[in-house]
Formats: sequence, C-alpha cells, structure tokens
Amino acid sequence: MKLVILRSAVEDLSDGYDFYEKKNQGLGEYFEDSIYSDIESLRIYAGIHRKVFGYFRLLSKRFPYAIYYEVEDNSVRIRAVLDCRRNPSWIAKRMK
Repeated sequence: MKLVILRSAVEDLSDGYDFYEKKNQGLGEYFEDSIYSDIESLRIYAGIHRKVFGYFRLLSKRFPYAIYYEVEDNSVRIRAVLDCRRNPSWIAKRMK
C-alpha cells in the first residue's frame, strides 16, 4: 500500500509536535516517531478500522490521537491526525 499524508495531516502532526515539545524537550520527537509508526502500520491494516465521520479511524497506541484516513485503490490517504481530547463537535466540523 502506498501512504499519502495530506497537507492537513502534516499540519496536524506539526501542531502535535509543538504541543509536546513545549511540555518536555524531546517529547515532540517521540510523538512524531510514534504517530509515524502507527501510520506505517496502515500498510498492512488499512481498512480494518471503524469508520467515524465517514473516514476510517486508527487510534494511536501511545498518544491520545486519532488518525483519520481513506483507502483508494492501492493507496491510503491520511486526512487528519487529531487530538482525541478535543471537543467532539470540533472534530466533526474538522472532518467535514
């Protein structure tokens, strides 16, 4: 499977990196490594996750983040990487 991370998801990752890096130096890098590891798992497990807001949702193993994606032909398009602690109505609007 080919992985395509859309610009919106890259921005989400950058926001998450900044948030955790402010908490503790080096934590932002650990956050990114963890999320990219979760994304990489989609090469094998894409399409098995529950759909939420019309997209498949993979929950991160180490951080309270959800990876929203869609499967098209032989590629996985990562649409968003969002903090699950956000207001659910904000997430719903973001995913429209």
